[in-house]
Amino acid sequence: MTMFRVVFLMFLAACCAQSVSAAKPNVLIILADDLGFSDIGCYGGEIETPNLDRLAANGLRFTQFYNTARCWPTRACILSGYYAQQIRMDPPRGRLPAWARLMPRYLKRLGYRCYHTGKWHINGAPKPCADGGFDRSYWFEDWDRYFSPEKHWEDDVLAPPVKPESGYYATTAFADHAIKCLKEHAEKHAGQPFFHYLAFIAPHFPLHALPGDIAKYRDHYLEGWDVARERRWKRLRKMGIVNCDLAPREPTLSPRYFKPDLLEKVGPGESRYAVAWKELTDEQKRFQATKMAIHAAMVDRMDREIGRVLGQLRAMGAFENTLIFFLSDNGADATLIVRGEGHDRAAPPGSWRSFLCLGPGWAAASNTPFRRHKVWVNEGGISTPLIVHWPKGIAARGELRHNAGHVIDFLPTVLDLAGGQANLPAGAPPLPGRSLVPVFARDNTVEREFLFFHHEGNRALRMGDWKLVSAREDGNVWELFNLAADRCEKNDLAAQQRDRARQMEAKWTELETEFRRQAGTP
Repeated sequence: MTMFRVVFLMFLAACCAQSVSAAKPNVLIILADDLGFSDIGCYGGEIETPNLDRLAANGLRFTQFYNTARCWPTRACILSGYYAQQIRMDPPRGRLPAWARLMPRYLKRLGYRCYHTGKWHINGAPKPCADGGFDRSYWFEDWDRYFSPEKHWEDDVLAPPVKPESGYYATTAFADHAIKCLKEHAEKHAGQPFFHYLAFIAPHFPLHALPGDIAKYRDHYLEGWDVARERRWKRLRKMGIVNCDLAPREPTLSPRYFKPDLLEKVGPGESRYAVAWKELTDEQKRFQATKMAIHAAMVDRMDREIGRVLGQLRAMGAFENTLIFFLSDNGADATLIVRGEGHDRAAPPGSWRSFLCLGPGWAAASNTPFRRHKVWVNEGGISTPLIVHWPKGIAARGELRHNAGHVIDFLPTVLDLAGGQANLPAGAPPLPGRSLVPVFARDNTVEREFLFFHHEGNRALRMGDWKLVSAREDGNVWELFNLAADRCEKNDLAAQQRDRARQMEAKWTELETEFRRQAGTP
């Protein structure tokens, strides 16, 4: 064989390989932190989110998609494809099992470059690059400081601390890093598809936002959380996203980690409970409205920064063939706590010297129309908006998908489209999730036997439209709901459906035992 023919065949093979790679979709998973089900515009909210709304208008919105009710187990599920209990991540118990791999380990074998930006919180994989398999990473762990992080790493190397009032703001910094990675990819690796995991910390507490963004919403929420909940619920019903009633506020349910000295630290404007708005003092109403204004500002800013990232995808010609997911890691948070630099009551609310939390009243509004909040596995804690956008691969525009789904579905979905299989190592159990690709074309095309939930003593199992759920605060008593008619979980049917409740409880116990066995935990 002549040298010319050898060179020609090598060139032809390279071109074919590049063509195959180019046909694979890029993947961008955008994860918000503590965003409520109805916070963004296309899910009934009043906060301005035009970039996310456009993605929804030109893609799909899922109405029954689930997370795990908490930060780290949701992230573990997204990146591993397993329930967090299967891989020692809920509760955290050391490193991942030897057989557990994160998504980049699968995708890099299929020709992908992999990037990570933002929150990590995979307890069993300490470093995103070394342990997670990412090519580039900006890892942010200082969740108490949006303006002045001390714990943040670039490519697993500790970065210098940021001084307060330096102009740094985490949400903007995350977008900057994502754009930097995408530009580098376009310049150096244009022949490869990419996977980018962009994990914002917004709008997780503390309520930190830019002054101009806060001013935009300053007086918007003086009408109170009861009016806001009613309006969001009506918009959700009109959109066809829900068909249930509005869950009642729970005015005696305390945030789980509440400490009495919190009220002394924060001041008389704070409220431990989600009482009726009309019961608050004028000082409390002003204070609570300001807190929600900061929360809205954080969501608004996240949407703007997402818009910049989308602009980079367009500029590099990758937008049409990038599969974009947007979701939240859990429901809005009722927690009231002070950490980080502490709370200076004289500081402007939302500034770096303040430390405020959304609290139970506005968390109930953010999770409209569902019951309860982050940590609980009632619908308010585990229901997330999910937007899916992929112009080249999804023909539907602006449609809803009512098919139930879970964050364990991301890995099988992405592998399905990337043209690969899981190729699980020895000892690994089968992936519990399902590929959502059929649902992209037609609703209700993916079936499953169950969805499992367990976090800090809160337990649930969904089978079809039936959901069995219990909470530690309620004495771990099982309740049974028919979600087809009652996603707000008002009508407990456990007494009328005793056999069904017993069977589902037995199934939950069986799964809990099996998952612990797989993880090698007692």
